[in-house]
Amino acid sequence: QVQVVESGGGLVQAGDSLRLSCTASGRAFTRYAMGWFRQAPGKEREFVAAIRWNDGAAYYGDLTEGRFTISGDGAKNTVDLQMDNLKPEDTAVYLCAVEKYGPVIITTLYDYWGQGTQVTVSS
Repeated sequence: QVQVVESGGGLVQAGDSLRLSCTASGRAFTRYAMGWFRQAPGKEREFVAAIRWNDGAAYYGDLTEGRFTISGDGAKNTVDLQMDNLKPEDTAVYLCAVEKYGPVIITTLYDYWGQGTQVTVSS
């Protein structure tokens, strides 16, 4: 089985920064992309950012507003999400996921998901 584990969430003030980390582990598995999603209570899960491993291309949802940066190491199956200038509306559970084959990047239909890490931004 493939395990996906996130870390780095917490409680911050508006304007602060957080860096989330994610590691996927298990037996050798195909991975086309890894990405970050978020879900707030009562809202649909949203695409935040993803990185495609074959070329390192990064993709961002409009919700990031240029404030987030994704990075990672395909050899280690890790991705980080640097979040700057956080806003209260960024409050959500942030989930990391693995897409096995693609080709679609901006989708919630990834194959392996972590439990999520809570990000709370107070005003």
